[in-house]
Amino acid sequence: MPEPTTTAVVTGAGRGFGRAIAAALVTAGYTVVGIARSERDLEAVRDELGARFLPVAADVTEDALAEDVLREHRPGLLVLNAGAVPHMAPVHEQTWETFSRNWHVDTRHVFGWTRAALRQPLEKGGVVVSMSSGAAIGGSPLSGGYASAKAAIRYLRAYAADESERAGLGLRFATLLPQLTPATRLGTTGVDGYAARNGVDHNTFVQNMESVLTPEQVAKAVLEVAGGSAAEYQVSGTGLRTL
Repeated sequence: MPEPTTTAVVTGAGRGFGRAIAAALVTAGYTVVGIARSERDLEAVRDELGARFLPVAADVTEDALAEDVLREHRPGLLVLNAGAVPHMAPVHEQTWETFSRNWHVDTRHVFGWTRAALRQPLEKGGVVVSMSSGAAIGGSPLSGGYASAKAAIRYLRAYAADESERAGLGLRFATLLPQLTPATRLGTTGVDGYAARNGVDHNTFVQNMESVLTPEQVAKAVLEVAGGSAAEYQVSGTGLRTL
């Protein structure tokens, strides 16, 4: 259990996984700086979590934001969770703009915040957890560049870990790869797309899933990853697994 003054930064904290992660961290004793585009979503999270949740309504892809937040708050834990809902269509029905959407949000923001964490840098012992996806392993033929954007996040983790070691920064970089789940807006979009592709309805597709991952399970996994030693983890409704 951290000291009450320990600070974490969570991107994409307004809903879904990010909101659950922020709640779990506050419960664990962190002060959480939560970042999202929607001020309304963030206010709702603050109403729920109280004074130890500090909302910042901003675009997480802005390089200056990452530098300013890390300089001001000096977090011991940085959770890079923000991401865009992919455009669901087969590759021949995508445009380059829809295909590259997740590169411009998910990957770009992990790049910017990882770069800032190395350049500031965070204090020794700091942990950066980046959210990738099970799609980075298995692919995702209906979500354009989503799988490749999430695969790039895995590479960024490895590059950052190497640079931290080379410079003696004492930072740890880890990546979490959650499975597809209907429990978030992004996941529901994916489930609906693949259900239609398979000719079944939403509920039938979900019933045929081996397990259903919840945001609370992801939040618990983040706490375990932050205190662990491995580099990459998959998380599903059946639990956490080291890669």
